[in-house]
Amino acid sequence: MEADWEFEIGGAAPVIEAYWPGFVNLRDEPARVREIAETQVLPGLAAALLRLNETGSPVWTCKTDVFTPDRVDPDELAATTDEAKFTIACYVDILMRSDQIWNSPSQAEKDCRMLCKRLREVPMPCCRIDLVVRRARVGNDNDLGATVYLTACGPTLASAKQRLAECLGVFAESMVARW
Repeated sequence: MEADWEFEIGGAAPVIEAYWPGFVNLRDEPARVREIAETQVLPGLAAALLRLNETGSPVWTCKTDVFTPDRVDPDELAATTDEAKFTIACYVDILMRSDQIWNSPSQAEKDCRMLCKRLREVPMPCCRIDLVVRRARVGNDNDLGATVYLTACGPTLASAKQRLAECLGVFAESMVARW
């Protein structure tokens, strides 16, 4: 699997808003996962969100979206041109649990490097994960979080969605197993 990370925390960079108006607290109310419209569009997203928000997870999620990327380089997905005929992507904003907070950019960097190394060891062509470390507003606190972009492709839209579901599962398991 292709995996990379970067910082985007300065100036006018986007900020993760934890408690935005559409926030669904899956830590406290996991049954509400089906209220998140994107889970109806993308197989595997609901299971990944539940895994990322469960009691043993070091993170929680606050927002997600599913979209079709404007342009994708098949090489970035370890795919052939035929395999990259259809592409689908999603993002998930994740924040560390209070006892796991990234107190410094160096801690976030260390964790992202370790997670990307683990993900690259998974033999999964036709998909890519990019972690973007960002500032996050959690109530009155300013923390660090990450927007995780997951992209997959396939010769059909159904196969691209299936590959993205598998990618989401691998990401969720890798994230939770990290601790």
